[in-house]
Amino acid sequence: MSVRRLLVLLCVAAAAMPLPAASIGDSAFAERILALHNRERAAVGAPPLQWDPLLAESAASYGPTLMSLGRLVHSPRATRPGQRENLAMASTGYLSDQQLAGMWVAEKHHFAPGLFPHVSRTGNWEDVAHYTQMVWKGTTHVGCALYRGGGNDYLICRYSPPGNADGKPVY
Repeated sequence: MSVRRLLVLLCVAAAAMPLPAASIGDSAFAERILALHNRERAAVGAPPLQWDPLLAESAASYGPTLMSLGRLVHSPRATRPGQRENLAMASTGYLSDQQLAGMWVAEKHHFAPGLFPHVSRTGNWEDVAHYTQMVWKGTTHVGCALYRGGGNDYLICRYSPPGNADGKPVY
């Protein structure tokens, strides 16, 4: 095999490999996502979240699974005890990390104060569950990852302690 052919094959293979779009060690990414969460929390009087690198690593570890599925499916709760999870997806490069998280924020349009799960103007708690987890008063830590692969970007955030507990107020 010629050197040129080998280089071409290596370039093609490297281009096909999924890579995190934003490293869990990317402080600018963490600052943007944390600030977005904390703006929403401040608006409802919830205390600010702290960034948790272990939650970010946990979130990042689920990226390859989402890529292989090619759709959003929550990880089994047994694999993330004491954590809740928000997921968002868009075609690669179509939305920024803040725009992906903004889809969760947009759910507040349907939010109605009350005891979870009776917190949606639509009657379906799933229409507001990402937003309610973002602003859940008892949640203190968040860690997120942006994973790029299979033609999609996946934003995965993990929260602790978990929110969206039945019979409890959101804030």
